[in-house]
Amino acid sequence: MKGVAGRQTKGLPVGSTLKCIDNTGAKEVRVVSVINYHGVHRRYPQAGIGDQIVVSVTKGTPEMKRELTRAVIVRQKRPIRRTDGMMIEFEDNAVVLTTEEGETKGSEIKGPVAREAAERWPRVGATASMIM
Repeated sequence: MKGVAGRQTKGLPVGSTLKCIDNTGAKEVRVVSVINYHGVHRRYPQAGIGDQIVVSVTKGTPEMKRELTRAVIVRQKRPIRRTDGMMIEFEDNAVVLTTEEGETKGSEIKGPVAREAAERWPRVGATASMIM
C-alpha cells in the first residue's frame, strides 16, 4: 500500500453516516473510528477519500446489521484538491466494505470511485466499474 501525493481534505468525522455501494447487504454505515489517525488532542478523528475506517452497519440485511467491519471511503461530498490543482467533489459520501488487508468483501461496486482510492487500494480499483 503506497501513499498518494498531496494532502486530502478530510470531510468525514467519527459519527458520520455513509452509503455502502457494494453488494454485501449493507446499505448504510456509521463511522466508528479511523485507522492510523494521528491527530490533535480532543479533536474528533476525521477521514477522507482513500482512508480505511471501522464502521458499524446501521441499515441492511439482518445478518449485516450491527456488525463492525472495515471499509474504504471512495466518495465524499467535501471538495478535495488533486495534485494537478483540479477540485473534485461527489454527490454523496460512500464506502466499500473491505477486510483488514484491503480485499473487497463484495463482488461489484455501484457508481463511480475516486481515483485516489483506486490507486491506494488496488482491489477496490479492480472491482470498480467506473473510476473518476
